Amino acid sequence: MAVKLKEYKGELNKKSIDELQTDLVAAKKELFNLRFQNATNQLENTSRIKTVRKNIARIQTEIAKKANA
Repeated sequence: MAVKLKEYKGELNKKSIDELQTDLVAAKKELFNLRFQNATNQLENTSRIKTVRKNIARIQTEIAKKANA
């Protein structure tokens, strides 16, 4: 897991702000769908919600870093 996380952070670091914005929109849509599935008892892997939320925070952090630089 730690290796995948470092790779993911590295990928985020290489992307432009526009690419990060599109990733953020996609992640928020995924989170909405996961929450909807969870509410209707169709979601099997509930830990995916936590992972997507953390990924959204990572993307927002990278956007803020690049905006301040």
